[in-house]
Amino acid sequence: MEGRFWEQLDALVGAADLVIDRPAGSTHPRFPDFVYPYGYGYLAGTTGGDGEGLDVWLGSLPARKLVGVVLTVDAHKQDVELKLLLGCTHDEAQAIVRSHNQGKQAGTLLWRRA
Repeated sequence: MEGRFWEQLDALVGAADLVIDRPAGSTHPRFPDFVYPYGYGYLAGTTGGDGEGLDVWLGSLPARKLVGVVLTVDAHKQDVELKLLLGCTHDEAQAIVRSHNQGKQAGTLLWRRA
């Protein structure tokens, strides 16, 4: 069953264009104290929990393979989202999860088994 989850996500990633609209080191447009530790964007033509494109974090690995997802809860926005991790090392994934565990947000990592 778990394999099917990853297969379906792979299909979404493979069929969509990746747009990185917040490069590593940039600040959030509404929260300038938040600096993106890695590239952040979305998959064009998809729809996530917030009605916008599926969120994506882009790590440093040359292969942009789907390595995991971060499940987030934002009590301020009253929403839950899934954020795809492409080309991230395990350390990068942990840093991304930490960035989502601030204020009224919480996140947990679902790492893809090899």
